[in-house]
Amino acid sequence: MWLFLATEFMFFGGLILAYTVYRNWYPVAFADASRTLDVTLGTMNTTLLLTSSLTMALAVRAAQESRRPWLIGLLLLTTALGAAFLGIKAYEYLHKYHEHHIPFAGLVFDWPSAQRLGAETFFNLYFVMTGLHALHMVIGIGMMLTLAVLAWRGGLQGERSIVVHNAGLYWHFVDLVWIYLFPFLYLIAARGGSH
Repeated sequence: MWLFLATEFMFFGGLILAYTVYRNWYPVAFADASRTLDVTLGTMNTTLLLTSSLTMALAVRAAQESRRPWLIGLLLLTTALGAAFLGIKAYEYLHKYHEHHIPFAGLVFDWPSAQRLGAETFFNLYFVMTGLHALHMVIGIGMMLTLAVLAWRGGLQGERSIVVHNAGLYWHFVDLVWIYLFPFLYLIAARGGSH
């Protein structure tokens, strides 16, 4: 699991490096584009994921202590928090669609021409980074549901709790990625970079 997570760190690290380079090339456009994101929704999603990290850690503990009802409940609660995150993210994507801020797939992109290239670059990175993160969330939710079924059937407790532990490592990694994406994408306008 640690080897797999190392490859994931390199993958997201490459995206963050690309983001950093382009942000330095287009600081004003990135700050202006960032202002169109909903910080309240981003904060809500951050809270959901931090809470899901807690419920996942408690699920690992419940598996180690062979507390099956707690394990199942905590896995389902982690799933619900992840699903709520995805629901908010889907709402944000829909909002960007209505604002014409999706610069790919042949959609109309509406932005003042002076900063158009920088804004397109920001939104391309926004959708790639948050989209890949959302894909990882969907995989994590699938893992949680699978683990909940296995726990319901009586597995994953005691010595077999390592499976829950490894799933927890994956879930915490996905949460950690968001902890970086949130300030990079939502909060950059607060640190200068404006006109």
